[in-house]
Amino acid sequence: MPPLSPLYLLRKLLGNERWRRLHVKAAAWAAVGVVVVLLLGSWIIVPFELAAPKATITSFPLALWWSVETATTVGYGDLYPVTVPGRLIAGVVMLVGISVFSIVTASLATWFVGSAAHRAHQVAEALENAERKGRADASGELRALHARFDHLEQLVRHSAGGRGQGAEGPP
Repeated sequence: MPPLSPLYLLRKLLGNERWRRLHVKAAAWAAVGVVVVLLLGSWIIVPFELAAPKATITSFPLALWWSVETATTVGYGDLYPVTVPGRLIAGVVMLVGISVFSIVTASLATWFVGSAAHRAHQVAEALENAERKGRADASGELRALHARFDHLEQLVRHSAGGRGQGAEGPP
């Protein structure tokens, strides 16, 4: 398969780790499903509407445009079904359209929340590491200060002992 063919690119895209997650699969399948419903709804509605008086959906291109504006809940009002079967098909197209936009919105929200949670986890790990390193550094510095003070005390005791004073220091 050539590297620029749509099937190759789709396989590479869907083979990616991010695309293997459930919410992304759900959004992708929902998008495929809405395309199928739009095409089928457009194809099925034309025979019902074609013979009806005052019908506005009289060809497949008009039906396709109607199904897109119905699924996206735009509904300009220029095209609408006038028969009962046409209205039932319209209801299905509306429900599928609303469902797909809900799934895609939920998928995007999940992605944003997941990304934020991943970043928050990384920041928390970095803070824990910095705290651990800070405590280790502070502990080392504290030990060094204690050692210096101990050394100074020994020097003071040694110096005080050499001048004839007691080891306890001046009175």
